[in-house]
Amino acid sequence: MPQLPDDLDAVAVRTWCSLALEALGRERAEIDAINVYPIADGDTGTNLYLTVESAAAAVEAVFAAHETGTTAPATADAVRAMAHGALIGARGNSGTILAQLLRGMAGVLADGGDAAHLSLALTRAAAAARQAVAHPVEGTVLTVATAAAEAAQGDERELRAVVSAAYEGARAALARTPEQLAVLGRAGVVDAGGRGLVAVLGALVEAVTGQAPVRGPRTGPGKAAAPVDGGSVVGLPVGGVPVPAGGALVEGPPGGERPLDCPEDLDGGGPAFEVIYLLEARDEQVDRLRTRLDALGDSLVVVGGDGLWHVHVHVDDAGAAVEAGVEAGRPYRIRITHFATESGHDVRVQAEPAQRAVVVVVPGDGLAGLCTEAGATTVIARPGEPPASGELVDAIRRAHAREVVLLPNDAALRHTAAAAAEQARTEGVRVALVPTRAAVQGIAALAVHEPDRGFDEDVVAMTAAAGATRYAELAVAERQSWTMAGICQAGDILGLIDGDVAVIGADVPATARTVLDRMLAAGGELVTLVLGEDVPDAMADALEKHVREGYLAVDTVVYRGGHQRAPLLIGVE
Repeated sequence: MPQLPDDLDAVAVRTWCSLALEALGRERAEIDAINVYPIADGDTGTNLYLTVESAAAAVEAVFAAHETGTTAPATADAVRAMAHGALIGARGNSGTILAQLLRGMAGVLADGGDAAHLSLALTRAAAAARQAVAHPVEGTVLTVATAAAEAAQGDERELRAVVSAAYEGARAALARTPEQLAVLGRAGVVDAGGRGLVAVLGALVEAVTGQAPVRGPRTGPGKAAAPVDGGSVVGLPVGGVPVPAGGALVEGPPGGERPLDCPEDLDGGGPAFEVIYLLEARDEQVDRLRTRLDALGDSLVVVGGDGLWHVHVHVDDAGAAVEAGVEAGRPYRIRITHFATESGHDVRVQAEPAQRAVVVVVPGDGLAGLCTEAGATTVIARPGEPPASGELVDAIRRAHAREVVLLPNDAALRHTAAAAAEQARTEGVRVALVPTRAAVQGIAALAVHEPDRGFDEDVVAMTAAAGATRYAELAVAERQSWTMAGICQAGDILGLIDGDVAVIGADVPATARTVLDRMLAAGGELVTLVLGEDVPDAMADALEKHVREGYLAVDTVVYRGGHQRAPLLIGVE
């Protein structure tokens, strides 16, 4: 039996994230089913799952960086990674609030993980979440978070006692939510977001004590609601109206989840669009942004800090909301949902799905534009922010096709892409995963895509084109290290061919020429160069001239990749 932690160290944080992801995976459908406030969006559990998935992946990345060391990462590194991962991967209103709760906890736990620090962390988290919501409503996840923090208060208690008290306080508060929010009472359910938070706190109890807690909301002192199907509780029976397993009482299609402070209205109305984006901006700019967005619409939730923010608002003028973000800083990962279409109140018939589509992950805005022009649906992988499986599933849904070819363009995304493909298949979409390991392989595959031929034939042709493309990239060494090409120093330019360091150089142009010569020594007919945003056109001209003069039968094509991790990507077909 593993040793139980005396405080919340990095290993315990990792375990917590893993257990929380498992718990939300088990309860996701049930939480989706009880999402009736203020309309039955049916995706609260899914949004919470995807948010925690991003948090867990960020923590795993911290541990992966320490694989060669003898000690675990520092607690501060783990909790900050957890909070950052949740922030960049937050989905829907529920995920956004959870991200702020985790951020509030991380600010305290970075200084220590004992009982006193955890108690304070829960208090700070609940306060931070309330401050992030423009118009808080009781009977929601905010109420549950506050109750957990209050229950965790106490002098000289052990860590196990604090986490257990917080969990029990949250369960008791969750059971009372139908009394505080009339729409929950009428439907006979507890708050879906609060239910998800109870699952996350239950995972924390298990990480600290080694024992899974009693699941489901409390209906009174010492009483738990009866489980459905021998498992966790689907909803609290209120007024004799139980919640059926696997279904919501108020039917509605999946879509953008409505926020905590929406009016209690089941008939629609309100602003037409939900606008969500990540924003790089200074604190003072965000204060002005809040004021402007609050005037444009409602349901405003802004979470984050230290230069990175997650913005959520409902407006009639989506363009103005995005423009406000542009004026405040740099918005990206912009998602706009039209409620008339997504909330089920539009009587228009949805367009028939296309027969086939391609979904491609790209490392920068430039390639996103190129692939979009070619008819593909794109997912941008920002530097240090790989997409989660939920983002890929969303892209497959956006493609709106019966058949989808998925190009991950990164070996590290293999498992993420496979999970997304499997999820999409359960929704009736035929998905083929072409295991592209670099953006230039994706470009080659997309170039031979023909939607009019048979699906299997098309997939085979795209796979063959990707496999026939050797790939390379240039990178800047961050520290002294041993590589397959020798020892590099911090600041050296590394030329990686097919994923391995093959060249160590002093500058980008010379290293690029050497890499090209190495690759073309094995033959080739076409060179693809993808330039980062800071690489001058003159370098592309020089490399194109180098290929033209040294390899007469080889053509060169140049693309601008925009903001991407590598200054130069190279493909040889």
